[in-house]
Amino acid sequence: MTACDSQKSGDASMNKFIDKLMDRMTLEEKIGQLNLPSSGDITTGQARSNNIADKIRAGAVGGLFNIKGVEKIQEVQRIAVEESRLKIPLLFGMDVIHGYETVFPIPLGMAATWDMKAIEQSARIAAIEASADGICWTFSPMVDISRDPRWGRVSEGSGEDPFLGGEIAKAMVYGYQGKGDSAYREKTNIMACVKHYALYGAAEAGLDYNTTDMSRIRMFNEYMYPYQAAVDAGAGSVMSSFNEVDGIPATANKWLITDVLRKQWGFGGFVVTDYTGIMEMVNHGIGDMREVSARALSAGVDMDMVSEGYLSTLQQSLKEGKITEKEIDQACRRILEAKYKLGLFDNPYKYCDTERAKTDIYTDEHRSIARRISAESFVLLKNDKQTLPIKKKGKIAVVGPLANTSSNMPGTWSVAVNMEAPATLVEGLKEVAGDKVEIVYAKGSHLMSDAAYEERATLFGRTLYRDKEKRSDIQMLNEALNVAHGADVVVAALGESSEMSGESSSRTDLNIPDVQKTLLEELVKTGKPVVLVLFTGRPLTLTWEDKNVSAILNVWFGGTEAAYAIGDVLFGNVNPGGKLPVTFPQNVGQIPLFYNHKNTGRPLAEGGWFEKFRANYLDVTNEPLYPFGYGLSYAQFDYSDVRLSTDQIDRNGMLTASVTVTNNSECDGDEIVQLYIRDLVGSVTRPVKELKGFEKVTIRARESKDISFKITPEMLKFYNSDIQFVNEVGEFEVMIGTNSRDVKKATFSLK
Repeated sequence: MTACDSQKSGDASMNKFIDKLMDRMTLEEKIGQLNLPSSGDITTGQARSNNIADKIRAGAVGGLFNIKGVEKIQEVQRIAVEESRLKIPLLFGMDVIHGYETVFPIPLGMAATWDMKAIEQSARIAAIEASADGICWTFSPMVDISRDPRWGRVSEGSGEDPFLGGEIAKAMVYGYQGKGDSAYREKTNIMACVKHYALYGAAEAGLDYNTTDMSRIRMFNEYMYPYQAAVDAGAGSVMSSFNEVDGIPATANKWLITDVLRKQWGFGGFVVTDYTGIMEMVNHGIGDMREVSARALSAGVDMDMVSEGYLSTLQQSLKEGKITEKEIDQACRRILEAKYKLGLFDNPYKYCDTERAKTDIYTDEHRSIARRISAESFVLLKNDKQTLPIKKKGKIAVVGPLANTSSNMPGTWSVAVNMEAPATLVEGLKEVAGDKVEIVYAKGSHLMSDAAYEERATLFGRTLYRDKEKRSDIQMLNEALNVAHGADVVVAALGESSEMSGESSSRTDLNIPDVQKTLLEELVKTGKPVVLVLFTGRPLTLTWEDKNVSAILNVWFGGTEAAYAIGDVLFGNVNPGGKLPVTFPQNVGQIPLFYNHKNTGRPLAEGGWFEKFRANYLDVTNEPLYPFGYGLSYAQFDYSDVRLSTDQIDRNGMLTASVTVTNNSECDGDEIVQLYIRDLVGSVTRPVKELKGFEKVTIRARESKDISFKITPEMLKFYNSDIQFVNEVGEFEVMIGTNSRDVKKATFSLK
């Protein structure tokens, strides 16, 4: 019986297949399956003779990651299945985070679409391309909730809300793997890896890798759901996080990995550490390499990424009785099951079709979809006096250090992209505008005044060529002002470079960098309409910009087709409809600032400021600059009052909450109608509102649409002080609106 034949018979046949294989495996070979070393990228031919090849032949490697190119992967796989004793195929993983060579917006930007079909489609295309190049496993999706934009990896997640994050997590898993029984059936399906489990986005002070500490009631009500949603969607693997939870690093935390993930949520896949996650626990201070490796295995971690702690210490720990052979067997089995589910035992070269690599990667179709989704992710933050859309005539000055760079368009964690492939913003605008518009460009400033900081902010090939710039700061500024004075409209391409967000990119100052801010101030003084095209991987503090700039379009980092998509929106080919998945604060001192906070015993009246002995600041209001769910449109949407089908339900009941949304403008547009609920009285304190539903709808000019949400008792559940998932009788407030702040309200009761 082949693996493919037995797969059709379900888990029993898989177990029988793996039982027979494991009966033949030595202890060393079982431990070898748990080893995920770093090979780095290799050149074709190198695989036969390097140290990794020797380990593969010896059965001491379970998989490799971040090798790009199907020919290279095919060669390495050949060594595993033809030159090792048991011919067990390898897993090949990669950080396919928001696309492969066709890159979509950064995950925070994808979340701003609030479009689950688009998000699933982006993951589907990423899987098609990655699988065509030999990859069968992606370290995605990242589902960490974060409320602190100082943390650079906020760019890689879906924002601050667990419900929205959970919906996105499911869509990404389905896009990569397929759904239910159809998962992994196609050669274009790859295995997802949910990360970073758990609570990585709650690092103290927004400092990457830092301590995380919170109550369990907060964990389960505010942070854990996206991980559980991904598990429920069938995610094949989970990555443990760098941080500690309850004083124990996640990679050694048995409560987290075994009790919650496996026993409570029923996860049946395998757990892999993050890069050097086992080794780093020595620095955490919980033991030497032998001790932390044993603790990780006993906690339920199956695969060791890079540290080689399992490979080098588990045999000795077994002899000393610190671990059991049963624990090794269980971890080995989970790795083998993943390979079986992917179909690698039946065809180790399933993902090594060199012809697919020529036809399925960076295709015109994929790029067209990426362009559409990129435009969908942009959030219009301000549009004074209908500055946008720009008319396709006259002269447009495009100014700023981010206006003429290809490498910064895709965004952080675009490891497979050709950095020279994306169009620059200048090129994209020229393409979209056509020959009736004259577009002139000036750099205007460096990224920031500090050259060393700019070097740190443009790593991994994202350089802005500061070292080749011969002009002084004042010369660059004057050139930009001359260009602006001669133009009808100024487009200022400012903000962060792509590597100012992402891993190990924490910031304490969230303003637009100094020399860029000076440039923007001087552009505004020209009196010309200024459109700020904001590149960013996180919420920035834009109080001055909001007061003084004519229009602000947040374009995040929109992927390989971003330049054309920006042109589509600026010139009105596409009406922007993105909404913020995270709160934008007025200043850094408000952080963490999030919409679903709780009341204090001395709450400030809504919209009020200042009142002594109330929960408010002396120097700034409590309000965000832009709330969660916010985003403007070229259309104008107005909401009716909320209509309820009934004002009370029991635990077996259901009600419908409806509004009429009217497009009171002359252009069609997309609106994201948002449903929030507040539990007015609970056995524990409850948030002032929680997102419970949303619908993205296209409404034509002067058209009205009725939007309805079903509200069930299940939607009213939360974790109480005993960490029981319950609903409680009482009064609830329903809120429906265009964002988390501007809502219409009604009340009902659960009996």
